[in-house]
Amino acid sequence: MFYREAGQFKTSYAADQQMLPIPMDRYFVIGITLFMIIAVPLFATEYWLESILIPVLILSIAALGLNILTGYAGQLSLGTGGFMAAGAYMAYKVATNMPDFMPIWVAVLAGGLFSAMIGIAFGIPSLRIKGFYLAVATLAAQFFLLWLFQKVGWFVNDSISGVPSAPPATVFGFTVTGATAAPQAKYLFVLAFTIVLALLARNMARSRIGRSWMAIRDMDIAAELIGIKPLNTKLSAFAISSFYCGVAGALWAFCFIYTVEPTAFSINRSFQILFMIIIGGLGSILGSFLGAAFIFLLPIFLNNMADILDLNLSTATITHLEFMIFGAAIVFFLIVEPHGLARLWQIAKEKLRLWPFPH
Repeated sequence: MFYREAGQFKTSYAADQQMLPIPMDRYFVIGITLFMIIAVPLFATEYWLESILIPVLILSIAALGLNILTGYAGQLSLGTGGFMAAGAYMAYKVATNMPDFMPIWVAVLAGGLFSAMIGIAFGIPSLRIKGFYLAVATLAAQFFLLWLFQKVGWFVNDSISGVPSAPPATVFGFTVTGATAAPQAKYLFVLAFTIVLALLARNMARSRIGRSWMAIRDMDIAAELIGIKPLNTKLSAFAISSFYCGVAGALWAFCFIYTVEPTAFSINRSFQILFMIIIGGLGSILGSFLGAAFIFLLPIFLNNMADILDLNLSTATITHLEFMIFGAAIVFFLIVEPHGLARLWQIAKEKLRLWPFPH
């Protein structure tokens, strides 16, 4: 078989510590990335780009952010939707008030930074409380932020409707945001953020700060005894996680729904992102993508299956089936495989590397 480590050796520390030490893994990831960059914009239909790939990529960024906080640092959060809303509203404010000085990608990053500052503020209680109590504290952030953005007209430039449309913006001469942008341009714009943020998350997880997060997650008292500062570690996890969520919220408003509205970032969104990392795999970069794809594509799959099988099911029935399957999947993964779909993929690779020898 070609998927083997036998005969592969490293001659430097840099080669030994690279993200993908097995060449076949490295070639596979590079191939998938090139396929997403080159082939997908050329051959994918408008429906696939706008209705499936763009939202899945954006939700993957949000799942990466929550996975940093919950999966790697062990801090439970239910305020993901609020942090996404913070990024969306601030990105809109920057994009509409300084369009000539701030490119749209800078406005998106500004939304992420604003969300990071809010994440630090609401992460301070994590120094005293944990678990269920911390989840309740972040849930308060969810409701407070949505209330703030609805009541303070400054964030939407005192718009009468309170739900302004996302302005069109260009990058290298191509319109990448708003309803008038070409699907391929919006897709590549979102994909660029996804690739960069995924690489950063992967490297952070392997760095000193990532090891500090995992030490706090596994046993915070022991981590403090060996010199890790809980204050810096927990707040850095909240800040980086909120930054990812803020970027995802800005992209969601500018490249998918084309409006800045609070209902898009309700408590349901927070639970949706939480389900993604549970099913995809806690503490896994790949799991964030697998969970986002599973959660977002399942309703589409159920609707298509009902049509294919000619089952005359109402929309309410299909929605109830979605909730039942979501619940069953969460219970299954928590009991049978707590590390989610990412762990199943890892097991499959291990079996492939050992085949046909006994396990």
